[in-house]
This record gives sequence, structure tokens and C-alpha cells, in this order.
Amino acid sequence: MTNTTTHNLSEHASQNAHHEADARTLFGFWVYIMSDCILFASLFATYAVLHNSTFGGPNAKELFNLHFVLIETLILLTSSFTYGLAMLSAHHHKKPRALLFLAITFILGITFVSLEVNEFTHLISEGNGPDKSAFLSAFFTLVGTHGLHVTVGLMWMFTLMAQVLDKGLTYMTMRKLATLGLFWHFLDIIWIFVFSIVYLMGAL
Repeated sequence: MTNTTTHNLSEHASQNAHHEADARTLFGFWVYIMSDCILFASLFATYAVLHNSTFGGPNAKELFNLHFVLIETLILLTSSFTYGLAMLSAHHHKKPRALLFLAITFILGITFVSLEVNEFTHLISEGNGPDKSAFLSAFFTLVGTHGLHVTVGLMWMFTLMAQVLDKGLTYMTMRKLATLGLFWHFLDIIWIFVFSIVYLMGAL
């Protein structure tokens, strides 16, 4: 057997191993995403049942500022777009450009979380915390769980940015970036439901 044949067989085996690893990673991550869907479905169902249980306190229409939440929504949707640009740059092996768009995405994510914390702080300072009514308890749990997921995504993104900066756009870093992309876009979809069901329907 020639060296060329041996090299080709070795390369083929390596590619098969990569494909199998990709398949396992993708399957495992989709299992996680499905479990998260069940979690959020339960929280949405709880909110739907309790959204009128204000215990004599303010309701959604009295509390929520739709313009403020619309800004939050635009920021998060823009972050999904910039993450897509980061992945496009990464696939074209443009490391500085990929890092730039990841940094922009990170800043937009931090801004979103900061606005969400500001909203929670404002509500609590006015005496409308999660202990005020079942409605507010369900609201804080649902929106807070989404915010916690975004925070975890930002920590994950920061770690991957450091890895890309140190190791470059390797096979492993690309796979991790693709997985994070699924997670980040998933959070955008969940937020669209939050915006529509909690804020938009509540304000009408």
C-alpha cells in the first residue's frame, strides 16, 4: 500500500470521525433545545392561567411600556442578525471580521439584559415585585428565565471569542460557534413569543 493510499484512508477516517462527532453534538444539542421548549411552554401556560390574577394590583396594561419593550426586541433581533454576519465571516475564514461581529453581538446582548434588569428594578422599586400578585410572579419567572438564558449565552459567547482569538477559526471553534448560533436564534424566537403574548397582548 502506497503512502498516498494510506494518507487518503487516514483522511477519510478522520472526516468520518468528524461527521460522527458533529452528528452526536447536534443531536444532543437538539435534545437540550427540546427540553428548553418544554420548560418555556410550561412557563407560558402558567402565565396564561395567572395573567388576570392581579390580587387587586396593577395589570399588564398599567405596568408595561410597549415602546421600551419594542426597543429591547429590536436590540435582540439585531444581535441575531450580527451573529449571522459573524458566522458568515467565520465561514470565509475572516477572523478579525468574525470577532468584530461577535463583539457587536455581545454588546447588544449586554444592552438587552441591562434593559431587562432596569425594567425589573423599576417594577420592584414601585412595589410591583414578584410577591405582589400571581400575575407578577408568573411574569418575573417567565421573563427572568429568558433573561437568564441570554446571560448564559453571553458567557458562552465571551468564552468562544477568547478561543477564536487564541486558536483561530479551527474545526472545533467553528462547531462551537455553530452550536451557540442555534442557541442564540432559539432565544430570539422565545423572545418573540414573550413580546407577543406578555407585552403586546397585555398592552391591548
